[in-house]
Amino acid sequence: MTTLAVTGHMDLTDESVPLIRTALDELLRQYAAAADDVLVGVSCMAKGSDSLFAEAVLAAGGSLVAVIPAKDYRRNHVAADYAPTFDGLVEAADEVLVLPYETAGPQAYAAANAVLLECADRLVAVWNGEPPGGRGGGTADAVLDARKAGIHVDVVWPEGAVRSSVTHS
Repeated sequence: MTTLAVTGHMDLTDESVPLIRTALDELLRQYAAAADDVLVGVSCMAKGSDSLFAEAVLAAGGSLVAVIPAKDYRRNHVAADYAPTFDGLVEAADEVLVLPYETAGPQAYAAANAVLLECADRLVAVWNGEPPGGRGGGTADAVLDARKAGIHVDVVWPEGAVRSSVTHS
């Protein structure tokens, strides 16, 4: 079994989505072909990189583990336009882990990242390479934590991919 966890930016531009989806499909095809048994993807199922990864895992014939950072995550942190995708991915997951935090926030996100890394043989980071923003629980923080733990990181950031200028995570 090969277990890949994902971390990545949520704020991808519409033009970046197909570039990243193609890069993830190519990466996961390599793992699916090399895995003699099961490819498992672990994701927090957030909009953007997490969901693109989860969809790519399913397309590659893998199974999903959903890590939900807090009890209120679906109700208070999943936008209405993304809710059907979120719900479909959680429904498709073979396992759903809801962390014991009542409210999603930096502590819950950092804990979710820790769970991802505990489960992972490798980390897939949909990441532009920028350093942490100082809030904790973001993409760069997860990459740094993985590298400190000796977990190999596959960075996915294809030519032409950009983040929107609205938010950064």
